[in-house]
Amino acid sequence: MPSKTDQAHGATQSVRRQAAQAIGLLRRAAAPDLRHLYWATFWLILAAGLEVTGPILGKALIDQHLLPRNLDWTRMSMLLGGCLLTGWIASGLRYLQLVRLSGLAMRSVQRLRETVYQHVLRLPMAFFDRAITGQLVSRVTNDTEAVKSLYVQVLFVILDSSIVLVGTMAAMAFLDWRLMLIVLALLPAVLLIVFLYQRRSAPAVTRARALRSEINGQIAESIGGMSVLQANNAEKRFGARFTGINQDHYTARMQELRANAWLLRPALDMLNIVLLAVVIFSFGRREMGAVEVGVLYAFISYIARVIEPLIQITMQFSQLQQSVVATARVSALLDEAQALEHAQGRETRATPALRQAKADIDVPAVDIAHLTFAYVENQPVLHDLSLSIPQGAFFGIVGHTGSGKSTLLSLLLRFYPVTQGSIAINGVALDSIDNEHFRADVGLVPQDPFLLAASARENIDMGRGYTQQQIETAARAAHAHDFIAALEHGYDTPLGEGGSRLSSGQKQLIAIARALAGQPRILLLDEATSRIDSQTEQIVQLALNELRGKVTIIAIAHRLSTIREAERIIVLNHGRITEAGPHEELMQIEGGLYQRLYLLQQLAV
Repeated sequence: MPSKTDQAHGATQSVRRQAAQAIGLLRRAAAPDLRHLYWATFWLILAAGLEVTGPILGKALIDQHLLPRNLDWTRMSMLLGGCLLTGWIASGLRYLQLVRLSGLAMRSVQRLRETVYQHVLRLPMAFFDRAITGQLVSRVTNDTEAVKSLYVQVLFVILDSSIVLVGTMAAMAFLDWRLMLIVLALLPAVLLIVFLYQRRSAPAVTRARALRSEINGQIAESIGGMSVLQANNAEKRFGARFTGINQDHYTARMQELRANAWLLRPALDMLNIVLLAVVIFSFGRREMGAVEVGVLYAFISYIARVIEPLIQITMQFSQLQQSVVATARVSALLDEAQALEHAQGRETRATPALRQAKADIDVPAVDIAHLTFAYVENQPVLHDLSLSIPQGAFFGIVGHTGSGKSTLLSLLLRFYPVTQGSIAINGVALDSIDNEHFRADVGLVPQDPFLLAASARENIDMGRGYTQQQIETAARAAHAHDFIAALEHGYDTPLGEGGSRLSSGQKQLIAIARALAGQPRILLLDEATSRIDSQTEQIVQLALNELRGKVTIIAIAHRLSTIREAERIIVLNHGRITEAGPHEELMQIEGGLYQRLYLLQQLAV
């Protein structure tokens, strides 16, 4: 079990790592707008300089005119006007820098949110095997919003307060360096308060942020599976689990609140009182020589200006820690995305277009050679698979659950990297094809069709900019045109969330139309008929037969009737090809796996 020293060291290293990630992300987000940041900083310095000038002018007014009764109204008016003018100009400059800094923050958030979303869209499927939807949503929305807080509420306050503090100390040294040393001597107490606050609140802030993501994740998961949750009478169990997470979040926030209550405003207010008392006491005893009343006035004004920035800086540590944690989480997501893309060889490469490579019909559409794959080391799912699929062929892949069908499909779709053996598409190695060409030439019809809460047209087009003619052609090829045209607004009819207005079969036909709209040369079907009725299955079979010779079709099938007309059926068993051939030939293998599977399905019918 790690010692407390090791735990503290680990926590410190974690804080440093998060700070480094946050700084890196801020630089990346703000890089195009650094000019605005420089101007905002310049105006802050100028405003701070004008603010510290006011008490000096007030000191001159008191010591040179009011105390000696030297009532030179012209000079007194100039000094008083100078105080008002410097304050007014300083306020205007603060307005300008706040507008600049806020604009910079909002542009950075906008840019960063788009970057994170684009990265999430490009992440390999291996990432989503362990990702939680609600937590990803929290990173894209809440955590990126924390960048704005980091700029406007944190960096602005810290930068502003630091500049004011330095300017004030310089003005104190100019007026009376001995009194300035008294003020300076108490600053270590402030640093101690900040240190204690950071030690007590940092773990609570980090944990509260993580628990908030867990809360979002459970809410999203519960809403997404509400029918299953209620069908299994699991409302109380899920409610109890949510209550536990929510209670942990409350406890973490209370730990943070207690640290705020003890170590922020109360402690620093007490320090302000002590500092003021020490300066007045020193002035009263006059042990440091003659001190003018105007100097005391200026010092009392400056003490407030010293303590208030320190209070503001310390009070921002809570928000700073939350923002750093959130920003570090966004940075970690981006870094993880880049690491996964690099590990899977997804860099864009100068590869000839696949459509050019297809001119040679002698080149197999898909060529798999000695493919072995394992999700967990030394536990292979596929064993030394070799398979060649000609151009325009219709191949079916069948097998028991766990035989490796879906794994093979995932590898063909590049959801996972090929670690042993090779896969080539039209003679080009799979890992050397850039995404744009690959996605344009390989279409997928999934088992569970994903439909947007949009119109039929938008669900087929998917933002690719196809014409109405292209969309209708794809719908006709998928035999979806007739039922779409019968909707009240035709192709412009909203389908509801997840296609709630359609039957399972109609959803699947739209998914096929979507895949065909891109005119792929290779069409992959992942058990596309497993959840549709027999009549719709016949429509799908008809559509597939019409595509034969035009598109290379690879169908993972649970219903063997779907791929009965395939030119070649590949039978997988425990990750190995045990049988291969057309339906009639496989049915002749007495006691063969395909024969048994087919007869069992016929009996079930």
